[in-house]
Amino acid sequence: MGRALLIVGWLATLGFGAAGVVGYRVAAPKEVGTHLLVALVASLLLLFSHSWIMFYLIGTGKAIKMTVAEYGLEDGLIQRTKEFKSRSYPWLTLATVLAMATFILGGGAATRTVPGWVHHSLFYVTLLVQVWTLRVEQQVLLANEHLITDIDRRVGA
Repeated sequence: MGRALLIVGWLATLGFGAAGVVGYRVAAPKEVGTHLLVALVASLLLLFSHSWIMFYLIGTGKAIKMTVAEYGLEDGLIQRTKEFKSRSYPWLTLATVLAMATFILGGGAATRTVPGWVHHSLFYVTLLVQVWTLRVEQQVLLANEHLITDIDRRVGA
């Protein structure tokens, strides 16, 4: 599940980059619709991916907590799930907020109520934060998967 969500995140990031490319190629007002559609889909995929990774970590953390209690395993295993969340949640939240802000301020840039450079700058910051967040997500999800495998091995023994 975690890997599938990570793939969605990478696809969304590529879509976000494609929205930027399309946005810079907009020459006529009628072409803004394509930029808007690509940006909307990419932004929604980013929000979906990050939100579900948070829920996935909550769900696996709860399952690990229940398994530790049921089988009398050490409490340090629960602490590791908390570390996964504390390491990833700030980045997930920041990437989500930046993606929303970039999309919303894009509307302001299109109507000229927000200077274009604000939207453009925010796009680049969001893209960098998104790539970093995906790296953190990948590390956390891999560590979470290893923890689950380790617990499964202990319980099965």
